[in-house]
Amino acid sequence: MTRREFLASLAVAPLMTAGAATANVVRRTTMGLASDSFQSIRFSSPHRILEVDRLMELAAKLGAAGAQGGMTSIDFDWARRTRRMKEELDMYLEIQTFLPRDGESSAVFEHAVQVAKEAGAGSLRVVCLLGRRYEMFDTLAAWKAAVAVFHKQIATALPIVEKHRMPLGIENHKDWRTEPMVRLLQQYSSEYLGVTLDTNNNLSLLDDPMETIEALAPYTVNVHLKDTAVAEYENGFLLSEVPLGDGFLDMQRVVATIRRARPAVRFSLEMITRDPLEIPCLTDKYWSTFDDLNGVHLARTLSQVRANKPRMPLPRITGLTPDGRLTLEMQMVERCILYARDRLGLV
Repeated sequence: MTRREFLASLAVAPLMTAGAATANVVRRTTMGLASDSFQSIRFSSPHRILEVDRLMELAAKLGAAGAQGGMTSIDFDWARRTRRMKEELDMYLEIQTFLPRDGESSAVFEHAVQVAKEAGAGSLRVVCLLGRRYEMFDTLAAWKAAVAVFHKQIATALPIVEKHRMPLGIENHKDWRTEPMVRLLQQYSSEYLGVTLDTNNNLSLLDDPMETIEALAPYTVNVHLKDTAVAEYENGFLLSEVPLGDGFLDMQRVVATIRRARPAVRFSLEMITRDPLEIPCLTDKYWSTFDDLNGVHLARTLSQVRANKPRMPLPRITGLTPDGRLTLEMQMVERCILYARDRLGLV
């Protein structure tokens, strides 16, 4: 099947009937899928968002249990259709949205929360920074100015999610280091504010992944589950998502740690198939936004990188055709589903 044919097969209008849905769904894992597991589909869409209803149908085809994706039609008609689809497929649903923008009416965010709730979402995922801290900022002052805006956005969002009883997870998105993020969550101290726990992002900020997971697990609202492979390069190290079990994270321990702290939390696979990310931790610019890092953090991280050489070349998509990239994404996700079922007890 070509990429075009595959995408056509995911059309969601009209939505599946209950009979068709139940006849075709073979649930292989309780793990769901996050939208960036299919960046080739996401970035080919006009909005660069993989709609959660489209993602649910894809998850059903692959035997996953739910979806964490975006909204492109933020209206109640879409929400009612999506809820019907969710119920027919018997899936969990989590919505990726945005914090209230600085200077924007809070009503915009509240409307998105209401639509997500009407669609049947169990939680929301947002980020503070739409990018990577060490790439977007050149000075500590610029980072601190951004942090001040983040606090305004969170303070605006919190009473809205509390009003609508909608848990909101802020992803550790290569922005907050572990300790400041814990302090952030403790500062606002709400049962409706927590973290979308990404299991490898903080390695890019020289945090130990397991220490991050253990510290943030009690605050976890939803999860981006991923394994990690690393390799040195001249300016620091390369960071790649790899199929579960192929990296150096102890995935059994990762899942057990989160489950112990938050037994009801959902695990959404975020198997991002792309070229390795460059973490330029040996450059001056990288260090310019941090006042809480030192040589101990650098030495520990580079020692971890050197002790965990990749078992195979890091994944790359450069040079692949669109069909080839989608094929590789599907292969990576399939391997993760089998590992989650057979090795992680996510069944």
